[in-house]
Amino acid sequence: MADRSWGVGAVPTRFVEGETATTRLDARAAARRASATAREEERRARRDADRQLSESDPHRAAAQRRRGSGRKDIVRVQRDTSGYATVADHDRLRALAARGASAEALAAAFGMSTERVAEIVADAD
Repeated sequence: MADRSWGVGAVPTRFVEGETATTRLDARAAARRASATAREEERRARRDADRQLSESDPHRAAAQRRRGSGRKDIVRVQRDTSGYATVADHDRLRALAARGASAEALAAAFGMSTERVAEIVADAD
């Protein structure tokens, strides 16, 4: 393109181009503001819906909660521990009893009789 100082070519129409660019920029800025407002309104509506759902059904709300890890399935599944062996360490039983666990609860947790748990707790080697 030739330099304007050479006097070649038609008079440039920079004012018209500037007005068009300014109009375009203003329109884009307005569209961005409208889009941001719409997104914020959607977020607000989603938060309100989540709040209402958590008040009515907390488990379902927790299952539908958005997580950073991408996990969207069931919140917490009760694991089947029926085949697990629980070690009934005597020191562990005594420590749990000292923390306030009842003999009945320890017996149920460790799969032994209440009398046996009471013997173990009472027997302080």
